[in-house]
Amino acid sequence: MILGIDEVGRGPWAGPLVMGAVVLGGEPIEGLTDSKKLSKKRREELDVIIRQQAVGYGLGWVSATEIDELGLSEALALACRRAVEAVDTLGVAYSEIVIDGTVNFLKGTPKGDYVTTMKKADLLVPSVSAASIIAKVARDAYMTEQDVAYPGYKFAAHVGYGTAVHRAAIDKLGVTPLYRLSFAPLQKYQSMGTSSSKRGDGTGSPTIERPSNFRGALAEAEAANYLQRHGHEILDRNWKTKYCEIDIVSQKDGMIYFTEVKYRKQANQGGGLAAVTPKKLQQMTFAANVYIQTNKLHNSDVILAAASLSGEPPSVEEWLIVNEAK
Repeated sequence: MILGIDEVGRGPWAGPLVMGAVVLGGEPIEGLTDSKKLSKKRREELDVIIRQQAVGYGLGWVSATEIDELGLSEALALACRRAVEAVDTLGVAYSEIVIDGTVNFLKGTPKGDYVTTMKKADLLVPSVSAASIIAKVARDAYMTEQDVAYPGYKFAAHVGYGTAVHRAAIDKLGVTPLYRLSFAPLQKYQSMGTSSSKRGDGTGSPTIERPSNFRGALAEAEAANYLQRHGHEILDRNWKTKYCEIDIVSQKDGMIYFTEVKYRKQANQGGGLAAVTPKKLQQMTFAANVYIQTNKLHNSDVILAAASLSGEPPSVEEWLIVNEAK
């Protein structure tokens, strides 16, 4: 009953960092190895088998914004803690923790003393191999979705790594909120402002599409991670039309949840959920109905919810259902 842990996305210029955590147990799964040594088709096949047969698994996501705020080392530790928490919420028992590499990302936590670090553990320990596979498949799927959201960058092909094609796209189109501006090749874009609504005009003068409120962006990322840790699949974040917007859209047990995120720097600044007024509920209902119509989800049960966060870094104080959209 080993909890195997491995990460994907340490080096890309764009996109999230994802940490996988898996307790296999039961029957062995044939073909487990380092995800990088498998074809895309085989990874996806094994991903399905792992999720079906594993005693428990979890993913820890850290956004590009969080990486810029915290630094890569702390971001890796945060991703690891989130992945382990996702497994722990399932009530899964394990007797040992093995992390691929040489760094104990759980050091300083109650579980730090039970960790074994191991080079090439993703080749040698089946549960670590499984963790590398589910993290790789999840991150690649996310970056493929971003290929649609940000045409021209070819995220599906390079998944955020600094290839020649990717560099050419950045030179032409600029950067988006997916980019890690703390990384050396992208640091020059930090001085170009943080509130432009344009991605670039194709003239070689890049602009940036990153939220001006970094803390708010961190809060939304943490709220999404909170929902994932509690069994939600994130369908959309910051979904917008000309007339409405939704912070987080998620799915669980056949129901679609629309979550409004409210953040306060300090917990004593008043209840964050107090901002969900009757008028805001009307706006949320309208936005939810537009989303349902746009995505043809007419038979889905729709629930409106709100998340209240505070602190630095933000943490979820409360998440609750505020109304059911009609």
